[in-house]
Amino acid sequence: MQSESHPNVRAVQRALDAAGARDFSGHASAVRLLPAAVHTAAAAAEALGVDVGAIANSLVFDADDAPLLVLTSGAHRVDTAGLAATLGVTHLRRATPDFVRRHTGQVIGGVAPLGHPGPLRTLVDTALEGYDEVWAAGGVPQAVFPTTYAELLRITGGDPTEVA
Repeated sequence: MQSESHPNVRAVQRALDAAGARDFSGHASAVRLLPAAVHTAAAAAEALGVDVGAIANSLVFDADDAPLLVLTSGAHRVDTAGLAATLGVTHLRRATPDFVRRHTGQVIGGVAPLGHPGPLRTLVDTALEGYDEVWAAGGVPQAVFPTTYAELLRITGGDPTEVA
């Protein structure tokens, strides 16, 4: 199946449209397909010609058996011990591929900030505020969409959080 017709890409675009999501220039955010899959922030940044910090990595964690989506700048790693303490959870660990798929309907490397079967508690890395334009995954590893830090907060209902 072609990526643009993949159900995850369609779900993400519907969610962007329903939220009235905008990119940096004020235009409607639209999922774009890259020539090849990008499974890492570095690969996405290279394909888009942007700083790796402008990539919003969508990382799903198992937080005491509940899903937690952390949208973090591609320029750094999540401090899981510090974040667990901030959140008051006992166990915060990277989710298994099955856990990610069950809660997002998407696969690791393509998890979008929205378009999931149900709401996910979401944290948005405050480091992303330093970029005028932010790029996030669009539901499959080949799809991305442009947005802004403020829009990520708004469309996800996420909490601004220092995660590194």
